[in-house]
Amino acid sequence: MLVLRGFLVALVFLTPALLLPEISQDIAQGVTFLAILAAVVVVTEYSAAYPGLIEFRDAKPYNRTRFVLFFVIVVSVTLLQREIMLVTDSMTLFASFAVALGNLLDFSFSPVALLVASLPPGLSIEHLMIVQVSAALSYTLSLVGLFIFLAGLAFGYWPRRTEIFNVWVNLPNFDPTKGVDIVQRLERDAQINVALGIIMPFSLPALLHLSSFLVQPVTLETQLALVWGVSLWAFIPVSLVMRGVAMYRVAQLIRAQRRRVAEAQDAVPLPPQSAYS
Repeated sequence: MLVLRGFLVALVFLTPALLLPEISQDIAQGVTFLAILAAVVVVTEYSAAYPGLIEFRDAKPYNRTRFVLFFVIVVSVTLLQREIMLVTDSMTLFASFAVALGNLLDFSFSPVALLVASLPPGLSIEHLMIVQVSAALSYTLSLVGLFIFLAGLAFGYWPRRTEIFNVWVNLPNFDPTKGVDIVQRLERDAQINVALGIIMPFSLPALLHLSSFLVQPVTLETQLALVWGVSLWAFIPVSLVMRGVAMYRVAQLIRAQRRRVAEAQDAVPLPPQSAYS
């Protein structure tokens, strides 16, 4: 199982380089090195006896849901770029669907429109259209994945009440003994993560535009840069929202457990009092 996890993570890194045409040998070697490094990190983290960097590693299927969502986004954007590069006389159904999404989400102050507007001037209209279509596809897939995750929570699919949830193992960077009550801290951190996830698709393009005055502007003109840039732009905000919702759900579980313990203690009759007590 550990080897399978590492292989799947490496496959995510390798898929764009394998499917996209005209990838140079130097880029292929660099991507292969990153894929092997990511696989080693994942295998090491999941095989360690004590938690390290990966959160919710023992709370399946939370991480699996996020991984599948990210994999679907990366593969979908990659296939779209492949169809665009290997242009034919007529568009396929997949490309037509992506174009329709791009037109649908191209309105004022939408995340897709803001991302396109953040690109530096002087780029071709064709490249701006490609960015718009790719961003619309990845953003739609991320929202669908978020809806599926929330539906799973609503139906009690995660976390299951029959399973024990270890806060330390699943939140290794969260110190339950620090600061205020653990439930209040979890709810506060959950609200912060959800707020960041909602704001980020609108604020990140503005930050990219401002950073162009200090560093080289981001153009997303290369194939790999477009795939990874658009995929991360769509996935990271949704991942933050999912993390916030998961932390709030954990806080609810702790609160419910405390309530059950208090009710059990109240149900236990007090010992009889003697005259000398």
